[in-house]
Amino acid sequence: MYAGSQIRQDQTTSRIPSGGRLILFGRYPVPGHTKTRLIPALGSVGAADVQRRLTLMSLTTALQSGLPASSVQFCYTGGTAYQVKQWLGHSGIGFSRQVGGNLGSRMQNALQAALTQGNQPAVLVGTDIPAMKTEHLKKAFEALNHYDLVLGPSHDGGYWLIGTNRPLNVFQGIPWSRPDVLTLTLAEARRQRLAVAQLDPLNDIDTQADLAAWQPDGDWRNPYLTVVIPALNEAGTIADAIHRLRTPDCEIIVADGGSSDNTAKLACSAGAQVIVASRGRALQQNTAARQGSGRVLLFLHADTALPQDYAHQVFETLMPSGVAAGAFRFKTDLDHWSMRLIEKTVRIRSTLFQLPYGDQALFMSKNIFEQIGGFPLVPIAEDLFLVKRLARLGRIAQARASAVTSARRWRTIGVWRATLINYIIAAGCLLGVGPRHLVPLYRLWLNQK
Repeated sequence: MYAGSQIRQDQTTSRIPSGGRLILFGRYPVPGHTKTRLIPALGSVGAADVQRRLTLMSLTTALQSGLPASSVQFCYTGGTAYQVKQWLGHSGIGFSRQVGGNLGSRMQNALQAALTQGNQPAVLVGTDIPAMKTEHLKKAFEALNHYDLVLGPSHDGGYWLIGTNRPLNVFQGIPWSRPDVLTLTLAEARRQRLAVAQLDPLNDIDTQADLAAWQPDGDWRNPYLTVVIPALNEAGTIADAIHRLRTPDCEIIVADGGSSDNTAKLACSAGAQVIVASRGRALQQNTAARQGSGRVLLFLHADTALPQDYAHQVFETLMPSGVAAGAFRFKTDLDHWSMRLIEKTVRIRSTLFQLPYGDQALFMSKNIFEQIGGFPLVPIAEDLFLVKRLARLGRIAQARASAVTSARRWRTIGVWRATLINYIIAAGCLLGVGPRHLVPLYRLWLNQK
């Protein structure tokens, strides 16, 4: 027996044996608990999003390797079984929760469970290896026709893959998170007289330096979220709105439509990026969205307040497969039974009919926003037309918490009158009435002459 043989990646005889099991060993992305070493650079949500994207990349590679989906298993920690299946259940793979204390015992238990169930050989890989290709996986399975153990070394001294064709335990006594994990594992394999093959070394993503090596163009520096605020003469609210939003996970862009007050100056002083756009909410929002660098866009009215953990809730709401966009629940700062009743009807409209409005802080990935062409350039109800486009791509989900909108207009023109005007405008748009014909009603809604 011998250890440490290197498998060259230019060998071409690799294949996936039938009956094998590929274990994706990872974590459900939970902001604040995922990729914690990246939080200082990316924020808690940005770090979780890196984990999310890397896991999806690993899953795609696994499903392209030649194994049937039923032979791929996501062995996870973090999150609930329901959350994990909502996220990845559409792929047809299996799921199991990691069991055990330290990393070694959890990997040992995952491999042992697969082998006990008759899945031989069993290969376990991490979910944060962006350079992993299908050929790496094929080589690993092929090696187990001739070797007892296969390892994929990582440049930090550990390994990104381990596989075996029979029950083994080479993890006993290994001190994890040290740069000599691979060396100690190979020493234990030699002690047990195991034949070991090694793949090419790859990088996992744990530190800011790893991110820079993975994306040397600096794309990793982009924030998770861009909050777009279209504004026109909002000097009384804009600074407070921006201060409530500030978090390492987002950038804030105020699209000023030519305010005659100090809106732009106050927004800039509060820490937002300010751009000047031609007047019109749709045009202002589209202009800001093009300049935003976040992976997700959130469109917020200047008189609407989001919950403190809004970035976490955006991330959580967009996680399930099939969700095209999201919105917060509707609420105003008017504590009256009539407004509570209206809030309930809005919840029905938003969930049952998939028609949230702009005062619920619509959010979606920038890719989807660009795919549907942004907000249509109409004088009113641009949010309604956008939502109708989004609904063709998937579900529009609601966040757990509410976005609280100022009831200043309801107070000015009356709750029921304002609501009636709002519904007439929406019904007219849905029935095909040209938005320009509804502008007089909209001006009444704004309390303008």
